[in-house]
Amino acid sequence: MLSTLSLSLEPRPRDFGARLNRRRVPTLAGRMRRRHRGRRALVLLAAFGVPAFAAPADWSGLAIGNAGSAEVTVEPMPFERAGESFPGSAFYYLATDEELPPLVPGLQSDADGGRVFIDERAGPIARSLRIDNSGVDRTRALQCLTAAIYYEARSESDQGQRAVAQVVLNRVAHPSYPNTVCGVVYQGSERTTGCQFSFTCDGSLAKAPNRMFWLRAENVARAALAGYVERTVGLATHYHTIAIYPYWAPSLRHIITVGAHRFYRFTGRAGEPGAFRFAYAGGEPLAAPHARSAAADRQPETALDPLALQRAFEAGLVSARGAEAIPAGQSRPAPAPAYAPDVQQRGGEALYRGENLPQDNGVRPEYQNSGRWIAQPGT
Repeated sequence: MLSTLSLSLEPRPRDFGARLNRRRVPTLAGRMRRRHRGRRALVLLAAFGVPAFAAPADWSGLAIGNAGSAEVTVEPMPFERAGESFPGSAFYYLATDEELPPLVPGLQSDADGGRVFIDERAGPIARSLRIDNSGVDRTRALQCLTAAIYYEARSESDQGQRAVAQVVLNRVAHPSYPNTVCGVVYQGSERTTGCQFSFTCDGSLAKAPNRMFWLRAENVARAALAGYVERTVGLATHYHTIAIYPYWAPSLRHIITVGAHRFYRFTGRAGEPGAFRFAYAGGEPLAAPHARSAAADRQPETALDPLALQRAFEAGLVSARGAEAIPAGQSRPAPAPAYAPDVQQRGGEALYRGENLPQDNGVRPEYQNSGRWIAQPGT
């Protein structure tokens, strides 16, 4: 019994596993290779580095930006300059685009058959004006539109710059202004005052533009010439800064204020979609202001007055449709057609006037009250 108990308490045999050292046996050749590895790296570094440092070369290409300069010139934003800021100006300059409501389809345009879309706040919006001409026309148009955006709204938000570009293109499409981008931008630049865009005659072009702001304006201009439409300004053809209030502002229709600019469009038929034709014919003039003319300063320029342009547009419509305007609700009678000689001999227009139709006296008395109530219903 005791022997049986002692056998049961013995531990069970375990599996045997030998552990062998599997590392390579060190040899004399391996030790020598490890010893000379660092020396070889130093020899290669010296072979390439010493000739490079010894050669007379310009190492400025390895410089990182302006990291080595002690002074860095940073041009301040307009709202950071004395005399160019106003309460809340930073909000206008750095404003982000607001979410726009969906467009509402409108009527067909009378100008070129295009469909007009309506914005709930801006009213009718412009259509795309693509200037994809290759060569001189596109280059000049891009140069002129970039200059207008840069000098008029270089510190505005993206929406503010796009709005200025849209005004230029709206004028290109309106018959009251030149039909080219450069013609619109530099209209009136031969005068010392009274030019359409103030930077073309107040000496602003004498100062070299800032490259960063110029490239930003160029990107906006390139998108506008490729067909982008800034719908928030609708069919605006005029704008002014909020620091002034020109005499023509109450007579035009205010659309929206974007940043530091208030945008307007013509009232009456001059501001309707049918007055615009968004088609580009090319023929861009030089991308430069006109030569100064003393005679132009002494003469009033009606083409630069928006109210005079409105009156001229209405007068042109009246002249095109006849000597007198047709009152609302009435139509102008169509002129008599040119009849063939045999029809002219038989009476011409008199044959079709219906003068021989039976009148009231030709109706029999028993039928004169046909169609009338015998007694008024409800009485």
